[in-house]
Amino acid sequence: MTKGNGEDPKNGSRMERFQQGVRKRTLLAKKKVQSITKDDVKSYLLRNAFVLFTVVAVILGVILGFSLRSYKMSYREVKYFSFPGELLMRMLQMLVLPLIVSSLVTGIAALDSKASGKMGVRAVVYYMSTTIIAVLIGIIIVVIIHPGKGTKENMHREGKIVQVTAADAFLDLIRNMFPPNLVEACFKQFKTNYEKRMFKVDIPSNDTSTVASIISNVSAAMETLTQMKEEMVPVPGSVNGVNALGLVVFSISFGLVIGSMKEQGQALKDFFDSLNEAIMRLVALIMWYAPLGILFLIAGKIVEMEDMGVIGGQLAMYTVTVIIGLLIHAVIVLPLLYFLITRKNPWVFIGGLIQALVTALGTSSSSATLPVTFKCLEEINGVDKRVTRFVLPVGATINMDGTALYEALAAIFIAQVNNFDLNFGQIITISITATAASIGAAGIPQAGLVTMVIVLTSVGLPTDDITLIIAVDWFLDRLRTTTNVLGDSIGAGIVEHLSRHELKNRDAEMGNSVIEENEMKKPYQLISQESESEKPLDSETKM
Repeated sequence: MTKGNGEDPKNGSRMERFQQGVRKRTLLAKKKVQSITKDDVKSYLLRNAFVLFTVVAVILGVILGFSLRSYKMSYREVKYFSFPGELLMRMLQMLVLPLIVSSLVTGIAALDSKASGKMGVRAVVYYMSTTIIAVLIGIIIVVIIHPGKGTKENMHREGKIVQVTAADAFLDLIRNMFPPNLVEACFKQFKTNYEKRMFKVDIPSNDTSTVASIISNVSAAMETLTQMKEEMVPVPGSVNGVNALGLVVFSISFGLVIGSMKEQGQALKDFFDSLNEAIMRLVALIMWYAPLGILFLIAGKIVEMEDMGVIGGQLAMYTVTVIIGLLIHAVIVLPLLYFLITRKNPWVFIGGLIQALVTALGTSSSSATLPVTFKCLEEINGVDKRVTRFVLPVGATINMDGTALYEALAAIFIAQVNNFDLNFGQIITISITATAASIGAAGIPQAGLVTMVIVLTSVGLPTDDITLIIAVDWFLDRLRTTTNVLGDSIGAGIVEHLSRHELKNRDAEMGNSVIEENEMKKPYQLISQESESEKPLDSETKM
């Protein structure tokens, strides 16, 4: 019978092999557990002390925050209570500017233009792919769950929304890429403001009626000839905050130029290398304070948040929908991408990022988390510094998977609340504008709310309805920032894997150039093959 079936012996052998494999792994695991000593436990705790402290700080922050809510603290008391957390934010933001500039300049200068071009293309393809996937996940999840069922009449509104025109927002993005003043770019961004202005509109005159009116009443005639018209006019303005996009564009250009200068640019390359190393050492010092800061950041935000009673059924369902979408992207899509491309265990890689992810959860800012992300990727996961220095600052500025997912999902939720049926064309419009708007969202807390206006305007939805979701945005902002940081980090791992041949070739070239420099004894003179051929053997004897 078994031979007649044909499949039973194969299935049996497969099952036996599987069982043997399970037994072997179980025995190996038992041996490993039995061989663990006190010294092993101590060394593990010392190696992962930062991560453990940070995780404990998050748990304590949540417990402390909810336990203090019953005391009904005033706004002033909450600000005083959150002060240690505010200090951490200020410390991290202090390091972001020199870190972005120094890491990008050194990262680009360490590669030749061909290698950096290939790496850049791979990074951009990864960013665009993951952002589009995130938008599609957001749209599919919100359409399936349909959290906006019902009306918006009983929903709680909070805050005010600044109106933004899509065309002006896009032009502001391009303007910020080319700051006219680099010093000003360190603390200001260009932003178009609007103000009312009165214009005279000439009315075409009828000869007979005008002559008659002049005869009857000269003043009345003047009023009919000219009329004042009020119009909203865009005027140049600015907002406080680091113009990260402008600094990224300048640093990439500057790094490419220094890299092409070879030995002439060595002094600048060494300067930025030393600056980058000094900043990373400062980051190592701040890391000791990070758990305490994160504890008070989270506790302070929980104490400060509005009464949970304002979150009705629709808003609760909306929150759950966003969480499910972010989890699918962060737990399934990104690790799967990493595994398919690198053929390595993604969870080992993500395990090395825990401190960066927890910092993102606490600070709600991918830019402020950047110093910690560098540390985790370079020191724990061992990613090549030339890759992290190039990919991470660019990713923190333009790669916003979580924000793109959130914006597409929130736009369709607002349409559902308004009983507004979106056709396929409008859903495509939302997906494109959400992808583009997420690139323009600066790596600062709640920047997604500003770009949400562009997405809603593109399909004619009321922008005032963003106030319906502000009540829960502080919490969702933390989750999407964590997703953004995870996306940037996995991107660095994937780009390093794809660029491994170029990096090896560059290492070999750098090794040869170092030997040549030592032989030439002229550090600021360009090395050429001609000079090598002309150099007699006595150059070696002189050494």
